[in-house]
Amino acid sequence: MKNQVLLHLSLSVLLIIVPIVAQQFACDTKASTTSQFPFCNTSLPYEDRAKDLVSRLTLQEKVQQLVDASTGISRLGVPKYEWWSEALHGVSNVGPGTRFNATVPGATSFPAVILSAASFNESLWLRMGQVVSTEARAMYNLGLAGLTFWSPNVNVVRDPRWGRTQETPGEDPLVVSNYAVNYVKGLQDVGEGNATGDRLKVSSCCKHYTAYDIDNWKGVDRFHFDAQVTKQDMEDTFQPPFKSCVQEGHVSSVMCSYNRVNGIPTCADPDLLQGVVRGLWGLDGYIVSDCDSVEVYYDAIHYTETHEDAAALALKAGLNMNCGDYLGKYTENAVNLKKVEESVVDQSLIYNYIVLMRLGFFDGDPKLLEFGNLGVSDVCSDEHKALALDAAKQGIVLLDNNGALPLSPTTTKNLAIIGPNANATKVMISNYAGIPCSYTSPLQGLQKYVSTAKYEPGCSSVKCADESLIGAAVQAAATADAVVLVVGLDQSIEAEGLDRENLTLPGFQEKLVEQVVDATNGTVILVIMSAGPIDVSFAKNLSKVGGILWVGYPGQEGGDAIAQVIFGDYNPGNILLSPI
Repeated sequence: MKNQVLLHLSLSVLLIIVPIVAQQFACDTKASTTSQFPFCNTSLPYEDRAKDLVSRLTLQEKVQQLVDASTGISRLGVPKYEWWSEALHGVSNVGPGTRFNATVPGATSFPAVILSAASFNESLWLRMGQVVSTEARAMYNLGLAGLTFWSPNVNVVRDPRWGRTQETPGEDPLVVSNYAVNYVKGLQDVGEGNATGDRLKVSSCCKHYTAYDIDNWKGVDRFHFDAQVTKQDMEDTFQPPFKSCVQEGHVSSVMCSYNRVNGIPTCADPDLLQGVVRGLWGLDGYIVSDCDSVEVYYDAIHYTETHEDAAALALKAGLNMNCGDYLGKYTENAVNLKKVEESVVDQSLIYNYIVLMRLGFFDGDPKLLEFGNLGVSDVCSDEHKALALDAAKQGIVLLDNNGALPLSPTTTKNLAIIGPNANATKVMISNYAGIPCSYTSPLQGLQKYVSTAKYEPGCSSVKCADESLIGAAVQAAATADAVVLVVGLDQSIEAEGLDRENLTLPGFQEKLVEQVVDATNGTVILVIMSAGPIDVSFAKNLSKVGGILWVGYPGQEGGDAIAQVIFGDYNPGNILLSPI
C-alpha cells in the first residue's frame, strides 16, 4: 500500500510539472535540408505542393499515410500525425489526437447537439463552432490536439429509440442541414472573408454518410444493417444534410458509415463516394471511413474474398483515409497484386495532404502563423463558459405549465430536489465529450436560489432497479412547498452501440414520480434529462405536476441553466426536435 501511495504521488507530481510541448509540424525553416522542398513552398498551389510530396514517397511509405495514425516521413521532415480528433460539442479526448493534462485540464463542454439544435438559432450554432475551433487551435499550439476534427454528426433521426439521437440535430432534414452548415463554418472558417474555403482554422468532417440510424436494436447492429432506401427518401431525407455540408458549409471531410445502403457498404460504394460526394457535390477535401469500417465489411459480412480486395474496393470507390490500420496493412499487397493502381493511392494522399496544407501544417512553426498566439487563456474562458450556459438555456423546452412556473425564490421556503439526475454532472455532457471546465449540477444551480433545499436521489441510478430510496424521497417531498423532480436517462440507457426498445422511464422512475407527487402538498416541476424522447403522458394526469421541462443533456453549465429557467430568469422555448 505504501508503494502504491508513493507511486500515486510520483505520478501526481509528473502531471503537475509536465512541460508544454509544441505540436510537431512540417517544413521547419530551421531544417535547411528539408524546408527547401517544393511542398514547403507556400507560394505554390496546394495541389502542386501535395503532388510534389507524394511523388517523393515509396509505396511502403504511402500506405502508412492512409491511416489515422499516419507515420510521417522523417527523411522529408514530415512528422507523424494523428488524424482522429473529435469536437461534437466541445473539444473531446475521445479520439487519440487530443488529450488533456495539467496545463489544459478541460475544455468548454456545450450541451448535447440535440439540445443546442432545439434553440433553432443559427448564429448560436456558428458561434459555438467558432469557440470550439479557437480552443482546438489553442490546444494544438500546446501540443495537445490535432487539426482534423471528425465532427459534426449530421444523420437524420428516423427512430426516436436510436441511441445516438443525442449527437444529432434531430429528425428534420432542414434543421439538420442548417445546423451542419453553421457549425462547420464556425469550425473551419478563418474569417468573414474566407467563406468559400481556402485556409482552414480546423478541419471539420460531416458524418456518418449515409442512411445510418441504428446501432444495436433487438439483435440488429450497425455492422450488419442494410438500409433499404428509395431514391426519393434518399434525396428528401438522408442526403440533404451531407449535401449542405459540402456545398454550403464547404466541409473538408466526409465520413462514410458502417452500414450498407441497398446492399452495398457505404465505404465501398463508388456511386455514393466518388460519384455523389466528390463528383456531383464537389467535395474539396478527403473521405474517411468510420473506424475499421473497411475491416467490418470484410470480417462481419464477408463482402469481399480477401483483405486486399476489401482495401482495393474502398480506395477505388473514393475512400482516402482509413480510421484504423486496415489500409496500412493490406494496400501495398493490393497494389502489388494489381487489384488497385498506385495512382489511386497517390490521389488519395493528395486529397489528404491538401487539407493539412490548408491548415498550415506544412507552413513551418505554427506559433509564427495566424493562430499562433492562442494558448491556455483561450480555453475555458469566461466568455466561452457564458456561451455554454446560454446554449443550454436556449435549448430547454417548456412542455407544460399550469401557472406554477416560474417559481419564486422569495416564496419558495422549502424546496425538495429529487431524482436520479438531480445531482447529475457527467450525465449532462452526453457522449463524445471531453473533460469540461467544471460542472454545475441541477442541485447546485437550484441551491443558488434556495440554499436550504433538501436533496434525495430517489433512485441509485437512472436504471432505478429497486425502490429502496423512494421512501426517503417521499418524506422530503412531504414537507416541501415545491419539488423539482429530475428524471430521465444517461449513457447506460441510450448511447452509441445501445438503442432503446421503448420510450418509457427506466425501472421504478415512474413510480418515483407518482409517489413524490402524491406525497407533496405543494407543486412538482418535472424535469426530463434525456436526449431521446420519453413518454411522460402519465404525468399529465397528476394534478400536482405544475410544469414539465425537457432539458436534454445540457452540458457543463446545465444546472445553472435549469435553475434560471425554473426561477424565471430565462424564458424557455417550446419546440421539440422529436416528440415526447
